Amino acid sequence: QVQLVESGGGSVQAGGSLRLSCAASGFTCRRRWMGWFRQAPGKEREGVAAVYVGVDTSYYADSVKGRFTISQDYLLNTGILQMNTLKPEDTAVYYCAANCALSEAPLNPTNYANWGQGTQVTVSS
Repeated sequence: QVQLVESGGGSVQAGGSLRLSCAASGFTCRRRWMGWFRQAPGKEREGVAAVYVGVDTSYYADSVKGRFTISQDYLLNTGILQMNTLKPEDTAVYYCAANCALSEAPLNPTNYANWGQGTQVTVSS
């Protein structure tokens, strides 16, 4: 059974950093797509970053380029989103998601079938 468990959310002042983790288990595919998404109150879920695990091809939303970094801890089978220079507009519930294969658009949340429970990130000004 596929399972994704996020951790690392919290509250931080603008300009600060947070590191989110997503522990994956139950996947039978050797390579997979892993994405991070966020949803603020009253807004649609949006893609933040995605990586093709095993190939390390990554994608970022324009709003986070240069501030967020997606990576993979292969030893722990855990996805990581390092978030630096956080802004109040980054406040949202952050979700990780994963698929063995994607036909297109790694930052489109509708392309992912497996989701974590979400973790709150709050950035104060």
